[in-house]
Amino acid sequence: MNDIRLWSAGALVALMMAAGGGYLLGRNHEDATGSAAAPRDASTPKPLYYQDPGGKPIYSPTPKKTPEGRDFKPVYAEGSGSSGNQPGSAPQLPERRTAILYYRNPMGLPDISHVPKKDPMGMDYIPVHEGEEDTGVVQVSPARLQMLGVTTAPVTQRSALARTVRATGVIQPDESKLAAVTTKFDGVVEKLFVSTTGAEVRKGQPLARVWIQTPDTMMQIGPDVITRQIDYVIALQDKNPTAIAQAAHVLLEYGMPESALAEIRNTGRATRSITITAPRSGVVLEKPAIEGMHFNTGDPLFKIADLSIVWLLADVQEQDLGSISLGQPAQVSFVAFPGRMFTGKVNFIYPTVMASTRTGRVRIAMANPYGLLRELMYATVMIEVPATGGGRALVVPDSAVIDSGTRQVVLVVKGPGQFEPRTVKVGGRGDGYTQVLSGLKPGERVVTSANFLIDAESNLRAALQAFAPGGTKEDAAQGGMPQ
Repeated sequence: MNDIRLWSAGALVALMMAAGGGYLLGRNHEDATGSAAAPRDASTPKPLYYQDPGGKPIYSPTPKKTPEGRDFKPVYAEGSGSSGNQPGSAPQLPERRTAILYYRNPMGLPDISHVPKKDPMGMDYIPVHEGEEDTGVVQVSPARLQMLGVTTAPVTQRSALARTVRATGVIQPDESKLAAVTTKFDGVVEKLFVSTTGAEVRKGQPLARVWIQTPDTMMQIGPDVITRQIDYVIALQDKNPTAIAQAAHVLLEYGMPESALAEIRNTGRATRSITITAPRSGVVLEKPAIEGMHFNTGDPLFKIADLSIVWLLADVQEQDLGSISLGQPAQVSFVAFPGRMFTGKVNFIYPTVMASTRTGRVRIAMANPYGLLRELMYATVMIEVPATGGGRALVVPDSAVIDSGTRQVVLVVKGPGQFEPRTVKVGGRGDGYTQVLSGLKPGERVVTSANFLIDAESNLRAALQAFAPGGTKEDAAQGGMPQ
């Protein structure tokens, strides 16, 4: 009986050990194969893809391990909150969002990828969701808007815009206030009373004393001024008012000054030495006369200019000539007077254009009461001209217009993070604004900064049209933004 009890106890222990061993073996097998893993909760979001755990740009659409045996890290849809979940924590439900169709090049190049990818500069390709690929509206996430620093401005109406025409020029004397001192007889300079160039003279001030040369009667060269003086003396002696007036007029026409006539009246005889006086007040610009120099009839002895008003001759670019009109004010600066501005008015527009420089000349009259402005001084001219016609104009900031040279486009705000590329027709520019002739309405908002970066979205759409069924390169050229 004792043997039977002992055998029964041993059999029970063996059976229990076998059952335990089988249970452990089954558990190890389940752990190795994963066939008995608990089913995934239906609320758990599905990863979009798997990324190298070390952050390398290596991706996989399915679970994967590195050569070292490390599991790739799952990446979930934005806002799901599952990519950072710890083991055992309940995953958060993702926000409702359409599926990702493809990933586009971040620089707007016509290059797409069906899996996450980086460009040669290390920038992540941007996901394009369902419903975004066929509309003309560009969708940009709030985070990307903040990163790009996008700013907007309203389309407004303003009074006529103005712009500044810039030109360069030099100072010249007023041609209407120039005087050349000449004689109508041959002679010799006996003495100079004004002997330096640049000297200021008054009207009637003596300039030089000259000796009248008697013409060669045999060669019949010139009239005999001495004979005309004798005629004047005879008329004075006869006390004939008519003859006196006629003889005095002839002598004045020959360049005899009034002082010489007075001397003839006092002495009662002709003279060969006369004094030449200044015909007007001003500055001596040229003085060819030298003591002892012989001169012929008509030779200039002095050149005098009144510089109280001077001319600035400015060379204006041909494309700006149409905006210049008489009477427009001008602001002028000179190298000689840094930081100081002078004013003038346009009083003449020359009728020709220089073929070599394609510029037209504009004359600006400037007051010069203190004589600071000198001949041939170099100047920079700024003339305010209207940029638009009369009336109010629809305008946007200059930075809002993307101009390819043949086409102008603005990005119109359609909603939060939504922008529509729209072709516009522009007019004049001025005061930091561009006139819009068509394509926009007052009150709409346009992008004024980072618009070239948002432009990459539209460039991609235009490129994809060429790959779509029935798409052509012409479609892409018409649908895309200017490069």
